[in-house]
Amino acid sequence: MTDSTDSTEPSVGAPERRPGGRTARVRAQVLDAVRAELAEAGHEGLTVEGVAARAGVHRTTVYRRWRDVGGLLVDVIAAAGETDWQPPDTGSLRGDLTALNREIQESLVVRPSFAVALMAASFHSEQAARAQTRLWADRYAQCEILVERAVARGELPVRGARDAQGARGATELDARSLLIAATAPVYHQVVLLRADPDPRLPERAAAAAVLAAAAGAFSVPRTEGA
Repeated sequence: MTDSTDSTEPSVGAPERRPGGRTARVRAQVLDAVRAELAEAGHEGLTVEGVAARAGVHRTTVYRRWRDVGGLLVDVIAAAGETDWQPPDTGSLRGDLTALNREIQESLVVRPSFAVALMAASFHSEQAARAQTRLWADRYAQCEILVERAVARGELPVRGARDAQGARGATELDARSLLIAATAPVYHQVVLLRADPDPRLPERAAAAAVLAAAAGAFSVPRTEGA
């Protein structure tokens, strides 16, 4: 059952300024309640009334600011993007990707898993789906530094490296494709197959992606002028 209110975009999608004081405290209480309700009951069990009761605020406060369940989901996803999260920095690409995969695996196997519940909710709410797509795009962009550091350390071929005659190569490394290939096996095993977490998988998936990258699997035609 989809969210019938998705046709109206809430005012909380991506505000430029977050208020402080009591307003900030209310927002934190409400978003904590959304996370708890979503993890426990899923999208179908998420209601404005339930969130308000759990947060200890009047439901009119929630309706006034977030309008509906779609608005609550958009803001809780936006809040995830506001955290001061930084990609791992272990000194090697394999180590960085392994650490990243372990972090992902932990977020998926904890019970109840807010991460899994949020992914499920995005299939029922167009607003949540758009917000989650933006968050994923931002996270992948943030993680591209892992690949850039690996290139700088000489672990991977340099993008558009010049040959002996000084001409740039015809290909460059697609960092996002490498990151997707490294992390996808974790999501596939835990979310799609619903298999028990394999403690060896984060490192195996990372190692496979690094080997593939070194072999040129993620090389793409170089953009003219790059």
